[in-house]
Amino acid sequence: MAKKCALSGKKYNRANKVSFSNKHHSKPQQANLQWKRFLDPETGRTVRLRVSTRAIKTIGRYGFRAAIKRLGSDPADVIPGI
Repeated sequence: MAKKCALSGKKYNRANKVSFSNKHHSKPQQANLQWKRFLDPETGRTVRLRVSTRAIKTIGRYGFRAAIKRLGSDPADVIPGI
């Protein structure tokens, strides 16, 4: 099972390679996933999610709930127990 971002759905996949003109510089195409805790302002709970750095930037810019909607996820799928 591939690890993937809870918000954007990007996969951490080492099988895909990005090849450049020189084979020495080929590297895996993957999302940089991290476990982060976010405060949900509506419920007042902290939520621990595996998210990509792009999703972290989006949350910082728009807020937690707005970022979930902006990235195309359903809040009920992302936040357990609501």
